[in-house]
Amino acid sequence: MDMKGKRTNKLAALIVSAMLLISAGCSSSGDSAVNYETGKDETSPITFTFFGADASPNWNNMQDDVGKAITAKTGVTLEAEYDVGSGGGQNKIALMAASGQYPDLIYAKGELGALIDAGAILDLTDLIDKHAPNIKKVMSENMNRMKYSNDDPAIYAIPTNVGVGEQIFDATSGFQVQLRVLKELGYPEIKTVQDFENVLKEYAAKHPTTDGQPTIPLTLNADDWKIMITVTNQAAFTTGIPGDGEYYVNPDTYEAMLHYKRPEEKEYFRWLNHMYNEGLLDKDSFVQKEDQYKAKIASGRVLGLTSVKWEYQDAENALKTAGKEEYTYGHFPVTMGEQYKDHTMQSIGVDGYGISITTACKDPVRAIKFIDWLSSDEGQVLRNWGIEGKHYNIEDGKRVIPTDVLNQKVNDATNFTKQSGINLYPIFGVRYGDGVKDSTGNYYTTNFPEQIIAGYSDAEKETLAAYNATTWKDLFPSKDEFPVKEWGALYNMQVPTDGDYQIIYKKTQDIVRKRIPEAVLAKSGDFDKIYDAFIAELNQVGAEKMEQEYTELVKARVSLFTGKDVQ
Repeated sequence: MDMKGKRTNKLAALIVSAMLLISAGCSSSGDSAVNYETGKDETSPITFTFFGADASPNWNNMQDDVGKAITAKTGVTLEAEYDVGSGGGQNKIALMAASGQYPDLIYAKGELGALIDAGAILDLTDLIDKHAPNIKKVMSENMNRMKYSNDDPAIYAIPTNVGVGEQIFDATSGFQVQLRVLKELGYPEIKTVQDFENVLKEYAAKHPTTDGQPTIPLTLNADDWKIMITVTNQAAFTTGIPGDGEYYVNPDTYEAMLHYKRPEEKEYFRWLNHMYNEGLLDKDSFVQKEDQYKAKIASGRVLGLTSVKWEYQDAENALKTAGKEEYTYGHFPVTMGEQYKDHTMQSIGVDGYGISITTACKDPVRAIKFIDWLSSDEGQVLRNWGIEGKHYNIEDGKRVIPTDVLNQKVNDATNFTKQSGINLYPIFGVRYGDGVKDSTGNYYTTNFPEQIIAGYSDAEKETLAAYNATTWKDLFPSKDEFPVKEWGALYNMQVPTDGDYQIIYKKTQDIVRKRIPEAVLAKSGDFDKIYDAFIAELNQVGAEKMEQEYTELVKARVSLFTGKDVQ
């Protein structure tokens, strides 16, 4: 039996009937007839319901400038609901899959497989072929990368969280150090965890308080899945491998294993344990909620982070709004030793989470045409740049952001986003990435070197100059030092939603989220015993069987993406 033949609503029995009354923000049930012949009146008013698995705290119900322009051009209004907090949409989507009640459009992220198994997602192959010339133009030779799998080559999601032809002009990850710290210490070299530790320790000793509150050398966000971002992923990055979720993939054999099993990574967690026992790691790192973590950063008293900018940006925006530019952060490619390279810049090719149309949608043709218009040159410029004459001007044939607009965009980002709508609509259409120019010779996005530098604060420019750099990227190993990942973004590879895999994965995640904090917070003499027991415990619940299954999925993905005969 093929993959499609196996699909049943496996989750329905798990949810009690009372939950069927819970709204999923949906327009209709998933068993409605699909009409492929409508969508002819492309600008008449229509409302599509939508659910996004990420939070979008600045969403303004399309009453922003860009939203109004989208509705004027397409007739479409989105009745949108976004996940709150950091749950990744998991609970909400589980209820949808169980109840058969879906929105018209959905950005499901890692929960897409559950909806496919529930029969909730349309195969978009024919819709794209007949009604989406812009999507086909942008995706071009990457059309194969939209297919679900070798066994099921349907297109269930259009990848919208990645840019085609993306060039990375700046670094927003690595380890972060406040600009005021760097300046006072004479802009020290920061390449290893020991360098990072020395900087935090020296500054905190000189300044035990910040604005009347205790200075925090380093804090972490371990609230739900964010533990991956600030805690566990860093064990991979600092030991010279790319971020592939919970796994390390051998680039020669494609064999996968939980990355925690690498002895190099044990040393990273030993370092975190050392930081805790030295009093340099916030004692609340593993118990605080995300809002508490961000509040600490926004207070200006956190000297260092091990994160990525999108994860803490709300807090940094608050610092900028308060005029505390020197309390914001620089980015460094920190590793366990100089024998390792940070793989941040390694290319994954075109692969990522995307938008889907559900079987509940009464007018999938109109829906795909909406997505396609947003994928057009006009739609992309609108989403990225905003309204001509208000958010940018044309000067000598070039799009230019006026100084007052740029100041608001950088220093009052929350209000600017809510009012303008810029950066609120990236996931609703495919797009070209940073560094790609349109037919007018202008960049599609506002992230290109001149604009990035113009958006830096004076404190950032001063800091970068001290490191002989123009952008933070200059401090990182370049993408030319690494091959393009043949397996793409493994976070986007759908894994089995039933059977042993999910059971084992859940058990290993529970173990990771319990034992890593336990190891980090232990007395230094107990670290080895706890960490070794942690690895043994992973194997006891079936990690090796799960790794073998994942290896076969990786091999199949490499075959799908590259055409290689991978055994």
